[in-house]
Amino acid sequence: MPLFKLIQSDYGKYKKYGGHFISIVLLNQGFWAVFQYRIAHWVHQKIKIQPFRFLFLVLILFWRKIIEITTGISIPASVIIGHSFYIGHFGGIVINSNAKLGDNCNISQGVTIGVSGIENGRGVPVIGNDVYIGANAVLAGKITIGNNVLIGACSMVNNSITDNAVVLGVPAIVISNHGSKGYI
Repeated sequence: MPLFKLIQSDYGKYKKYGGHFISIVLLNQGFWAVFQYRIAHWVHQKIKIQPFRFLFLVLILFWRKIIEITTGISIPASVIIGHSFYIGHFGGIVINSNAKLGDNCNISQGVTIGVSGIENGRGVPVIGNDVYIGANAVLAGKITIGNNVLIGACSMVNNSITDNAVVLGVPAIVISNHGSKGYI
């Protein structure tokens, strides 16, 4: 999907949850972080010619650090995130640079998507489409999160989760198969 369409899909998701242009673009820290990520990811993917790549990457890193300090949200340029990405509340969000998130995902405050494991089991999560990740959840390790999954607040997910599951707890266990419908 082209850069402008991705930004437009993200903006549309924020608009769906309420607000108008001024409140979303100027006052919403989650949107700032997502917008910064989209620009940085585009530069990371498209600009390969030196010295332009070096110059843009330095500027993007500086801009990213300002957004990260201001919002408490860390989304590296190398992360792969599908369209309509939504961060519900700002603060304490860390996404590993090798993580992959599908389309139409929602993340709440305090979420960590990180690396974990040893030897061949070491890696980062791959997250499917239409996934809701509740506040302060931790997803770690070489795991796959299926489509339409709801991860409850304060859960620790370190095993793969099948489609349409609702998981909760430390460690997270499947408590139902109703999925994320109504949360996305």
